[in-house]
Amino acid sequence: MGRRARSAAPRVAGLDTDTRNGVLDAMAASLIESRDAIAAANTRDCVSARATGLSAALIDRLLLDASRIEAMADGLRQVAAQPDPLGVDLAVMRRPNGLIIRKVRVPLGVIAVIYESRPNVTADAAAVCFKAGNAIILRGGSEAAASNAAICEAMTAVVGLPADAIQMIPTTDRAAVRSLLGLDQMIDLVIPRGGESLIRAVAEQSRIPVLKHYKGVCHVYVDRAADLDMALAIAVDAKCGRPGVCNAMETLLVHEAVAEAFLPRLADAMDAGGVELRGDERTRALVPKASPASESDWYEEYLDLILAVRVVADIEAAMRHIDQYGTRHSDVIVTADSEAALRFTTEVDSAAVYVNASSRFTDGAEFGLGAEIGISTDKLHARGPCGVEEMTTYKYVIEGNGQVRG
Repeated sequence: MGRRARSAAPRVAGLDTDTRNGVLDAMAASLIESRDAIAAANTRDCVSARATGLSAALIDRLLLDASRIEAMADGLRQVAAQPDPLGVDLAVMRRPNGLIIRKVRVPLGVIAVIYESRPNVTADAAAVCFKAGNAIILRGGSEAAASNAAICEAMTAVVGLPADAIQMIPTTDRAAVRSLLGLDQMIDLVIPRGGESLIRAVAEQSRIPVLKHYKGVCHVYVDRAADLDMALAIAVDAKCGRPGVCNAMETLLVHEAVAEAFLPRLADAMDAGGVELRGDERTRALVPKASPASESDWYEEYLDLILAVRVVADIEAAMRHIDQYGTRHSDVIVTADSEAALRFTTEVDSAAVYVNASSRFTDGAEFGLGAEIGISTDKLHARGPCGVEEMTTYKYVIEGNGQVRG
């Protein structure tokens, strides 16, 4: 599969813009035409997952209903509608000797994506990599094996897609992953999507560069200058909207000056949403029904209806907490103080930093990227939601008229 992908990569890169976009639109149509087969395969996966005791949050990640299948197709259409990133001049330098040096955006080549649970990643990853002119090897998790196969079958059946441009590893045996991660002469980048244990295992075993997203311990900090109605709405959305996703809030930090007014209201709202609160001593003094938070709670990505809450003395304490316990994913300040907002966005070292908005917007579609291939908490070579441009690199193209260096 690695050799076939390496052979396919130049053919994918050589397709013109209209051809690549036409293939993506055809893939979207094929997903809709195949929705009954995809839904049936997904039902089999969900039944098996429930039988093995998979949590409700993870079942939600796995589920493909009619609206989510339509959303997958719409994501492909959005990717097709985006500007072509390839061939764009990132810089042009004209040297005194007459050389013209162009820094040109080009595909990465061959990308492998190893992922768990979410079958929509099959469509998103394939679309983003293909739009950027890459070949792709997909390896999904065992819990979504039937769904992934049905989605891949629908996408690769379209006319115009070069052979072996999109391949799905047909086995869920872990030995296949170990073999894949040794193919550094054939694969240019590996992107793991899933739990922290999967990502760390891939990073430790891979001989290929890895684009990582360990986990999303996202914070909302309610500043002393916050509009408390706004803060409450943001906190409820960030925790209760979809608790099983990486951009959901896991820890709430509240300035001591507003804690007495805010935390009882928060507790009522979270109780209505079925959220268990785990708080520090100052939180529990205001919300007695909150469970005691342990040190491990501040590090925890619950992916569930559980929220850790801490009262902090000031913005410095909030930022120290985020620096110590955060994962550089998405962090929020709610404040009407422009100086506090500037400090927070400048000093909090996360891929996405928000002022007065929910962390749940850290998503390729919400950022206008269409489908995404993941959210990177790395700094090299991409950070945050990774769309089409992040699946490219660049080369230098130098034009001369006979110059020699001598």
